[in-house]
Amino acid sequence: MAMNVGSSGGEDAPMMDINTTPLIDVMLVLLIMFIITIPIQTHAVKMNMPVPSNAAPPPKPPEIIRIDVDFDGTIGWNGEVLQPDDRAGIESRLAAVAAQPDQPEVHLRPNKLVTYKHVAMILATAQRLGVVKIGIVGNEQFL
Repeated sequence: MAMNVGSSGGEDAPMMDINTTPLIDVMLVLLIMFIITIPIQTHAVKMNMPVPSNAAPPPKPPEIIRIDVDFDGTIGWNGEVLQPDDRAGIESRLAAVAAQPDQPEVHLRPNKLVTYKHVAMILATAQRLGVVKIGIVGNEQFL
């Protein structure tokens, strides 16, 4: 009682049926991935938009007074030329600056060749009169 499992011809004939199990597995995996990725694509983009406020506008930029000291000691006050020996004129202008409640910034720009006594005179006068917002600008010329 032998059982014949193969074909009746005894030769190995190719199987003509397609194994659909792997195809169904791949299709199920693709379907699950598609279902998982769909909600990600529909999310809205959250943006931090500015909130209107009733706060005061930003303060205006500070007033700047530019003092230029030329190589011969000539002093310029916002472009107006003063004489180097006009100490009373410089003192009166610096006193007016010091008397203001919100003092403007004083930018002192000495020339590269000016002697130190002219610059020191302006700095000492400003300090004595109470000017607190003073600075030396243009230091890149000394490099």
